[in-house]
Amino acid sequence: MRMSEGVEWALHCCTVLAFLPDDESLPAARLAEFHGVPGPYLAKHLQALTRADITTSTSGPRGGFRLARPATDITLLDVVLAIDGDDPAFTCTEVRQNGPQAEPGIDYAQLGPCGIATAMWRAEDAWRRELADTSIADLTKTLLDTVPAEQLAVSAVWLEGAIKRRSTS
Repeated sequence: MRMSEGVEWALHCCTVLAFLPDDESLPAARLAEFHGVPGPYLAKHLQALTRADITTSTSGPRGGFRLARPATDITLLDVVLAIDGDDPAFTCTEVRQNGPQAEPGIDYAQLGPCGIATAMWRAEDAWRRELADTSIADLTKTLLDTVPAEQLAVSAVWLEGAIKRRSTS
């Protein structure tokens, strides 16, 4: 299954936003700066998250993005669907009905899906279940458990500075 880089960026942004105090938000430009990604492209993904009720946005000098609901209530699947849509990863084209092996008198629809389609759909269902079972809060816990303390401290100082710069501008 191939996901766009926007999914990665959006998940990282949601994780950062989960650490914001309740009354704060961050502009797209600051989130882009934090992750070293193009601001206009990231802004489009953040807008998609807002349309999906994952983030909220406010305008003005103190405006920006924040999570629309608790991090425990936002799943990785929510983010993937907001960014990449809900199209299935596998589409069966009934190739077994083509070529010299196809039998004109067989009603393939009555046979049901072939083993390949069934296996691919099962795999996609498992993938979606795993994404649905993992929340942004789970990501924040993993981050706190695995990222070196020095790196967390640098990120926290940067985040505090970004909030202050926005508050004073």
